[in-house]
Amino acid sequence: MLTLRPLGRVDYAATFDAMVAFTQGRTTDTPDELWMCEHPPVFTQGLAGREDHLLAPGDIPVVQSNRGGQVTYHGPGQVVAYPLIDLQRTGYFVKEYVYRIEEAVIRTLAALDVTGHRVAGAPGIYVRLDDPGSHALLPQRPQKRLPGEAAPAPDFTGLGKIAALGIKVSRHCTYHGVSLNVAMDLEPFHRINPCGYAGLQTVALSTIGVAVSPDEVASLLAEKLTATLAP
Repeated sequence: MLTLRPLGRVDYAATFDAMVAFTQGRTTDTPDELWMCEHPPVFTQGLAGREDHLLAPGDIPVVQSNRGGQVTYHGPGQVVAYPLIDLQRTGYFVKEYVYRIEEAVIRTLAALDVTGHRVAGAPGIYVRLDDPGSHALLPQRPQKRLPGEAAPAPDFTGLGKIAALGIKVSRHCTYHGVSLNVAMDLEPFHRINPCGYAGLQTVALSTIGVAVSPDEVASLLAEKLTATLAP
């Protein structure tokens, strides 16, 4: 069972430090937690992050992080979820964990009549720009490959990214997580190559015609994560 902790709007660096402390201090008996929050404007750089993906950060601080992935942006109007989970206890591995987080986002969007999609080779969730509710399968969706076949280069044609994923696993325990754009200023995404992809368009629920509050989405996402991350 996940213990839900709604944190409100909290500083990114302080929350990062708190996640590290929680993970380092936990034992096999420590209950898993789900932290739901929002951050003041901040760019976070993942372990694979390259300086040239920070185009013009300007007055927004840049924080180095130990999650996977490249640079992303967090700001008001974006829902952020940090599952702090002992994977040994749940019985599934990292790849499955990522799939389950993405599934929770897809189910959250579905409850708002938006169809979320996965793109081969690019973690996160995407929506069709021309028809966000379309259930038609994407040609660029993940598909089974033959043994030894190279992964395709991610193709974002006709898509906008609505949720970004970046995780860290230490001693089988997870932290960091997923962010979902609800009703936020998207301008700062133009100051970076989002998740390391030049020209990748970022969208929010508000920009694709869904009027819903971040609090409503946070509640919905927490409910879906609790269900999909169950052992």
